Amino acid sequence: MSLAIAVPRRRQDLRRTARRLLTHLLLILLGIVFLVPFIWLLSTSLKTDPQIFLFPPRWIPAPFTLLQYHLALTTIPFFVYTRNSLIFCGFTVVGVVLSCSTVAYGLARVRWPGRDVLFLFTLATMLLPFEVTLVPLFIVFRTLGWVGTFLPIIVPTYFGSAFYIFLLRQFMMTLPMELSDAARIDGASEFRIFWSIALPLIRPALAVVALLQFLGAWGDFLGPLIYLTDQKTYTISLGLQQYNTQYGTEWGQLMAASTLLTLPVIVLFFFTQRTFIQGITLTGIKG
Repeated sequence: MSLAIAVPRRRQDLRRTARRLLTHLLLILLGIVFLVPFIWLLSTSLKTDPQIFLFPPRWIPAPFTLLQYHLALTTIPFFVYTRNSLIFCGFTVVGVVLSCSTVAYGLARVRWPGRDVLFLFTLATMLLPFEVTLVPLFIVFRTLGWVGTFLPIIVPTYFGSAFYIFLLRQFMMTLPMELSDAARIDGASEFRIFWSIALPLIRPALAVVALLQFLGAWGDFLGPLIYLTDQKTYTISLGLQQYNTQYGTEWGQLMAASTLLTLPVIVLFFFTQRTFIQGITLTGIKG
């Protein structure tokens, strides 16, 4: 009898192991597919100009050179653009975290008439593509005299983002209402409950919002292209277009600068991946 039970179990274990191996194999192959463009980017940045246009292409540079990085850092004010990008990213991350967490708390933890209707209208704004509001927003910012400054691309983040509000609201819905009710009985105000109870408990979700906003702002090209007119205020993503000259594109320098642009994102995600995954997996369990 025990042998009859052990054989099916062993078959199930073998099938489970085979499925895991197949799944891991597919994920590894998919990861390699996504990794190939970055490997080519890194390889091209380490080549001399004649090697870049060889056919068939060489994956391993010979000779190996860092000249493209030197030229990339000196051809344009790379560090000035990087500083501008960090300023832009920093202010937008603060704005999104503060505004979206406040709105999400009001939509998730405070009971008031019309709350769910307003939440649906908030989600409905996600259906509007950026191109629809581009011209009206530009006219408004031009009237205010903000075109040519960072204000048009920073100030809107302090008025919330529908997607981040949805993300934080769903996370807050998982928190027990008894915590807020007990704090109200003890005389705590809504702001005190929000600041001392809700925010510490949603740190993973706040980290996800901050990381997503940083990545979006760091790689944003269209916003700075529309509103920034002075080269001294260019962000690094906008500054990369200066490698396109009237005589052609400096591909080696462009690849080197793009590699430097990508590295902070990779390093940031490497150190925050556990918090990022935790925030994503715990969001939206309830509510």
